[in-house]
Amino acid sequence: MATFKCLKCRTVIDETEERVRCPFCGYRIFVKMRPTVIKRVQAR
Repeated sequence: MATFKCLKCRTVIDETEERVRCPFCGYRIFVKMRPTVIKRVQAR
């Protein structure tokens, strides 16, 4: 389950339905939110 943010009204939406539209403003462009956990990888 991914979280998305609407570019127009900045509302965070937990999941998308079959049609890709913001339920609040009707905008169709979303940005996938990054996870809050920082992943550290050790360099060789």
